[in-house]
Amino acid sequence: MDTQTLATAQEIDFSLLALFARATLTVKIVMLMLIFASFWSWAIIIQKHLLFARARKDASIFDRAFWSGEPLDELFDRVGTEPSGASERIFSSGMLEWRRSHRQDGGLIAGAQARIDRSMDVAIAKESEALNGGLSFLATVGSTAPFIGLFGTVWGIKHAFEQIAISQNTNLAVVAPGIAEALLATGIGLVAAIPAVIFYNKLNADAERILGGYEAFADEFSTILSRQLDA
Repeated sequence: MDTQTLATAQEIDFSLLALFARATLTVKIVMLMLIFASFWSWAIIIQKHLLFARARKDASIFDRAFWSGEPLDELFDRVGTEPSGASERIFSSGMLEWRRSHRQDGGLIAGAQARIDRSMDVAIAKESEALNGGLSFLATVGSTAPFIGLFGTVWGIKHAFEQIAISQNTNLAVVAPGIAEALLATGIGLVAAIPAVIFYNKLNADAERILGGYEAFADEFSTILSRQLDA
């Protein structure tokens, strides 16, 4: 490699902003899409961590109150019909159906146990939707971002070879910038995809554990009500 080529190569700006600025419009659009997907993924990750921490805290507080020995009717009156925590909402839905299942003479309407269970199942389904909301976006980013970045790289390399053919010059100073710009798209795709995959798996497992706690509570609560129904 001659001295002139080395000097020319050293003058080229290979910073990320410079590589982005020199990229073609198609590659720029690909990079911007990946950057947006990465920022949106991190927003979901942070929001889910805060949501799950609050859900675990609310569930712990309510479990202590539920198993404290306080009568269920008094606990329901204290929680109210518009509870704030997920466990409270599941409990409230079951207690509300329990009270609705009593006739004016104090007797129970037939099928009370099934209606109570369905009511709590609906409440759990709503909590599941809230906990899992946004996780599908992380899964989509994790699975598609590398391929979107690869598309940008292929397009960028195609453009780089076109420029080489037009200039009829294969010096490093001509080849390197175009290849570097193209590879930047794949790099951004991996930066977007790797955290999305890692945190999707973690958050999905956390959501399953929280929902498992809700279902276990609903089963225990249903068992308590079933004893009162049989009595």
